[in-house]
Amino acid sequence: MADRLKLYLDLIRWNRPAGWLLLLWPTLSALWVAAGGFPGWHLIVVFTLGTFLMRSAGCCVNDVADRDFDKHVKRTAQRPVTSGRLGVKEALGVGVFLALCAFGLVLTTNRAAVAWSFTALAVTLVYPYAKRMVSMPQAVLGVAFSFGIPMAFAAIQSEVPPLAWGLLLGNLFWVLAYDTEYAMVDRDDDLKIGMKTSAITLGRFDVAAITGFYGAYGVVWAVLLDAPARGVWMWAGLGGAAVQVAWHVWLIKDRTREGCFKAFRLNHWLGFSVFAGVALSTSLGAGVA
Repeated sequence: MADRLKLYLDLIRWNRPAGWLLLLWPTLSALWVAAGGFPGWHLIVVFTLGTFLMRSAGCCVNDVADRDFDKHVKRTAQRPVTSGRLGVKEALGVGVFLALCAFGLVLTTNRAAVAWSFTALAVTLVYPYAKRMVSMPQAVLGVAFSFGIPMAFAAIQSEVPPLAWGLLLGNLFWVLAYDTEYAMVDRDDDLKIGMKTSAITLGRFDVAAITGFYGAYGVVWAVLLDAPARGVWMWAGLGGAAVQVAWHVWLIKDRTREGCFKAFRLNHWLGFSVFAGVALSTSLGAGVA
């Protein structure tokens, strides 16, 4: 039983929290914006646990969909499903169980959030197969990883206003940036097996494009959230994110596996920086403008 549990934990990337933190920070940011301040512990717990559960369920689906590809990629060859240590039905069973747990959490919110949760699930299921058909599958991932934003607005305001969709679009650029860094790690292997990724599509313009994606993310969020009106806290959060962007670009400039993977892994701190700026400026006011 202990060995089985270890396989399940490996399947959902338990030892790599960076993955679900990338989903959590924009979701929490949306909660604070939608509520105009502290959204309450109930919604914080629901969306934090729900984010972890849905990301874990997504890992199960992704590993089953990619099991024949992962064996040819150095970084993924020893994943439980690919290596044969865990069966397809068992992995999917774990994913279904986790998704149902997440749905149970959503049921404690309102009808609008429950209704949008089905769209969120559909996008999560589509992404693993987009890598076979779409030249920039990271865009599909961007929608999936950003869907906590409209869900947060729905849970608080019982509707999804244009602001939520604008923030989703801005966050999509951030996902394009960090997941292209991730794809750069596996580019050589992906070329051999015919996988489609943004790193392959962008080619020698990858670093420039990533820099542009980061910039678009920052500009869209700064404009939509009216950063000048929010004052020093918002600027501090965006400034901290900008410093990290410069560091990430330096890490990936030589396109080494180590540098690109490190930049990807550290992106959750960039997301936290923006969240801190949003939460503090919303809860404490503009401060020194």
